Amino acid sequence: MTPALLASLRAIVGEQQLLHAPADCWPYGYDNSRREALPEAVIFPLDHAQTCHIVQFCNQHKIAITARGKGTGTTGATVPIAGGVVLSFERMNQIIKVDPANRVMVVTPGVTNQEVQEAAGEHGFFWPPDPTSAAVCTVGGNLAYNSSGPRAVKYGTPRENTLGLRAITGDGREIRCGVYTTKGVVGYDLTRLLIGSEGTLAIITEATLKLTPLPEAKRTLQAIYATIDDAASAVSAIMAQAVVPCALEFIDGTAIEMIRNYSKSDLPEGAGAMLMIEVDGLNAGLNEAVEKVSEAARNSGLIKLQTAATRAEIQALWNTRKALSPALRNVAPRKINEDIVVPVSSLPALTRGLQQLSKQHNIPIVNFGHAGNGNLHTNLLLDPDDPQQMQAAEQCLDAVIDLVLTLNGTISGEHGIGIVKREFVRREIDETTLTLMRQIKQQFDPNGILNTGKTLPEATTE
Repeated sequence: MTPALLASLRAIVGEQQLLHAPADCWPYGYDNSRREALPEAVIFPLDHAQTCHIVQFCNQHKIAITARGKGTGTTGATVPIAGGVVLSFERMNQIIKVDPANRVMVVTPGVTNQEVQEAAGEHGFFWPPDPTSAAVCTVGGNLAYNSSGPRAVKYGTPRENTLGLRAITGDGREIRCGVYTTKGVVGYDLTRLLIGSEGTLAIITEATLKLTPLPEAKRTLQAIYATIDDAASAVSAIMAQAVVPCALEFIDGTAIEMIRNYSKSDLPEGAGAMLMIEVDGLNAGLNEAVEKVSEAARNSGLIKLQTAATRAEIQALWNTRKALSPALRNVAPRKINEDIVVPVSSLPALTRGLQQLSKQHNIPIVNFGHAGNGNLHTNLLLDPDDPQQMQAAEQCLDAVIDLVLTLNGTISGEHGIGIVKREFVRREIDETTLTLMRQIKQQFDPNGILNTGKTLPEATTE
């Protein structure tokens, strides 16, 4: 980027809001995918007007823009592979309004998920999306990926919990979409279109979030099974009865052994899988709800079913689940992490298929995740310094994608596409539909400056 262009951008935002030295820009050139690229400049907009001026200037000069929250994503969606400018929204972190009477909160994109929960909690509410990285990930990032977490099984994803957006298209037009009410059918639903689009269509500068009252009470259960099939069958049974759990997490036997080896968790040897289940609601009737879920969880493979009665016991049960990520980092810091989804009834077939692929390719596979949605985080553990294993891992991953699609599933539930999964997209979406999506992209971003090279694969030339 020329000194003149940098000077013009600096004039828009001020000296303290722009970085351009490579050493200063590198921290904004990578995310949790381990992919990296150096941006030519990093800009920290403070409000909607500044952001609009930046986008208009970059569109005029055809400068690539990559929007960024805190970089917790795993698919490279915030890696500036086209160079240009990274728009970091970490300083645009205002809670504009909390409106408990209408169960609404209005925020800018740099507010963290945890800050939203704390502000909503003061009024007896919460925002349902709860990614694992909630303490640091931003609302803008949650919306860009449609990231949810365990509570999505009962309360839905950001798409179901966001009423409206303010945004700026790639050619610098300001738009508002959505409503301030819980019902509304005027015009096309651009809110849901922008959510999950990974910053390829427009830059979100404000979000109107739908809040949910905090439950009176919550119970946590831990169910341990002899085999993965037993646990997967229990998930289907739990989701087929009337009480919807607010969390239903799955951990396979390989993961359990890792937890046993790298923490003080009291788990039995030889367990095939574990479910973490939470039920919430009114105090009155909660015992009955827990019993209905417990009954559905019982099958011939159940080894142990434990219900936490105190806060300390609840924390102890969840500590078991939280011990998994550190254990995985110890065993395979360069693992491949996929977040595949299948219909809940197909979970037994998915887990069986993953076990077969693990043996076939001699690649350890660890599975855990949000089983109530059929969303598993499938981790291929490998040594990046072993060329043969890397080649086997590529073949194994290819087969995992085929397995998921054969089961009528999807290749990403909440991590997004970015650059890591981009070439798999055409296996799931036909070329006619992809063409329509590219035309939508063209309407929002005619010069193609927003998050270039992400999400949609290039059109085929055949």
